[in-house]
Amino acid sequence: MSTVDADLARVAWNGDGLAPVVVQQFDTREVLMLAWMDAEALRRTLTGGRAVYWSRSRREYWRKGDTSGNTQEVRGVSVDCDGDTILLTVDQHGPACHTGTRTCFDGRGLRLGSDGGERG
Repeated sequence: MSTVDADLARVAWNGDGLAPVVVQQFDTREVLMLAWMDAEALRRTLTGGRAVYWSRSRREYWRKGDTSGNTQEVRGVSVDCDGDTILLTVDQHGPACHTGTRTCFDGRGLRLGSDGGERG
């Protein structure tokens, strides 16, 4: 078994053969986006050095930046303790979000306790 195959075997893919990917800027730790990968997208990412995802809506692979120019150079890949979520650390060149913002999490926060309910 190759090293890449061993790495792919560490991921607990969901029923659709996918895993969520949290994408984080390598130096600032800023969370940039959430995307999805299947085994082939992860293989392409591990062997190519740039982030490749599976588009659930278009049902095709997309390498980040091929059309926008906003590339993600992969600096690290890890999986969580359950193996069901991938953390991709990248060097983001340009905006990460399709809306043109640096991150998909652009400050539109939800208010905790806004309905007077319990927190905790």
